[in-house]
Amino acid sequence: MSPLLPNATEIEITSRGTRWMQAWYPPGEAPCGRRNGSGGICVTDSGGMVVISNDQVEWDIPGGRPEGDEDWEATLRREVLEEACAVVQGATLLGFARGRHVEGPEAGSMLVRSIWLAQVTLNDWRPQFEIKHRKVVPFEQAIAELLPEFAPLWERVFHDARLRS
Repeated sequence: MSPLLPNATEIEITSRGTRWMQAWYPPGEAPCGRRNGSGGICVTDSGGMVVISNDQVEWDIPGGRPEGDEDWEATLRREVLEEACAVVQGATLLGFARGRHVEGPEAGSMLVRSIWLAQVTLNDWRPQFEIKHRKVVPFEQAIAELLPEFAPLWERVFHDARLRS
């Protein structure tokens, strides 16, 4: 394992053809940038972690953008229900991921997403929105399921999640 990503230290990530400078911020006041939603490290009673996918190739954590005047946690709860068919029983804010566009028409814009550790109860799998697949993987193997270009960020997030679980 490489050294953990320090707070507020930007690293370059290219994902889906877009270059970003990505940084991690601890819980507390959100860093400056446009609020871009919430995501959850969703853990079941058995200790497994929920991951989601549209294509069973690229897996991610449940999450998405706010609707209306939702706060960070309300966005998390709704998105986890919609995308993972799971109910958040408890949530702890782990921190914030901030991405800055490096090039293109949105160069310089910054998006901020809250990341939570969420204890969840799984409902029957009945996808109704954009997500087509859900699976539960052992917590310690979950990083390997997620997009590899974000590995330094995920290592930091999972480290912080272990400290708070």
